[in-house]
Amino acid sequence: MFSDLNVPVPTLSKQQLAQAASASKKGKGKQDQNIPVSAAFTPAQVAAIENRLDLLVHLGYTVFAFNQTVERKVDPKTFVNTLDALLPQLRKRSGVVYLKRLTIVLDEESEKGFGLTNGNAALFAPYDLLALVPTTAATFSLACLTHTQPTPLTTHIISLPLTLPRLPFNLKHTLVRAALKNGAVFETNYAGALGGDGDPALTIPSGCESGAGAKRNWWAAAREVVRVTKGKGILVSGGVFSEGDLRAPRDVANLISVLGVSQDVAHDASTKVAQSLVLRAQTRRTYRAVFSEPKVVIPSHTGGTTPPRAGSGESQPKQRPIKMEESTPPKLFANAKKRPLEESPQKGPGPAVQVKKEDGTAGESGARKKKKNKLSQG
Repeated sequence: MFSDLNVPVPTLSKQQLAQAASASKKGKGKQDQNIPVSAAFTPAQVAAIENRLDLLVHLGYTVFAFNQTVERKVDPKTFVNTLDALLPQLRKRSGVVYLKRLTIVLDEESEKGFGLTNGNAALFAPYDLLALVPTTAATFSLACLTHTQPTPLTTHIISLPLTLPRLPFNLKHTLVRAALKNGAVFETNYAGALGGDGDPALTIPSGCESGAGAKRNWWAAAREVVRVTKGKGILVSGGVFSEGDLRAPRDVANLISVLGVSQDVAHDASTKVAQSLVLRAQTRRTYRAVFSEPKVVIPSHTGGTTPPRAGSGESQPKQRPIKMEESTPPKLFANAKKRPLEESPQKGPGPAVQVKKEDGTAGESGARKKKKNKLSQG
């Protein structure tokens, strides 16, 4: 089961967002202001997404995560959930799973806060996956240490801007190990390796390069990620807008193996890592990332057979008697040496054996005394 957890969605125009916001305010009171707004896509945009999905299914992918990108922070007053309106417009495909993902691009202005608070939990509840794109050292530290903790707002994906001329922060081993221990993964989009424009950091004014410069930056930064993580917790996604840049899962695994990882690690980057990530992301709706609520099932009878119903006329099957086998006691001190038994006094006439009395004097044995008594009587 191959997964592509970054299928970018086209950004809606300001006119579409304004129409959706105005339509949502009609007939709503003050209590419904925090409810997320939905927006509609044009038929041309839906047709382009359908064609891209058909090609991805033909290549062998079965799990897709539609990605909505937000810059700087999530403002509850202007935030619009565009994926709730998109999924009902898509054609259902057998054996294909659709997921919703929200990616927040963090910059210097979003260091003070980017909306991941308990007060805005209702805005993030509809999304299956949450991702952060840190572009500063402070936001990278917050993403690794704070936002990977098990909470209702846990972000399990840390997407790195690999097409920047240079990473704006150092990949410290302590931060990376802490994020991996909490269950987070580091995402690499192969669109940058092909010179595409699927990197979300392109939205920043001083953003990533494109073309040959993007390829050069991507390969240098991706090798650094593999070196620091040692191949653990690496997720490979597409992030591709154009159909010509899409690649099959085997081609992506061969592409990642060039970075210095083994073939099995490159294969797991789009299979096992993605599956465990989706399963772990479901724990955002549970208490402290508990997978499921345990249930105790107490059997009503013993013996392995169901008892007959009353009045049914069925006879209860006879149970075979349980044969108890006598178990031999374990041999204690099996390796101990056997000691010779003490010699017991001989019966009848025999050599005299001196027995030491309590007072320390030597005495005669019982057989010697009996012989003397018979001689004295005779």
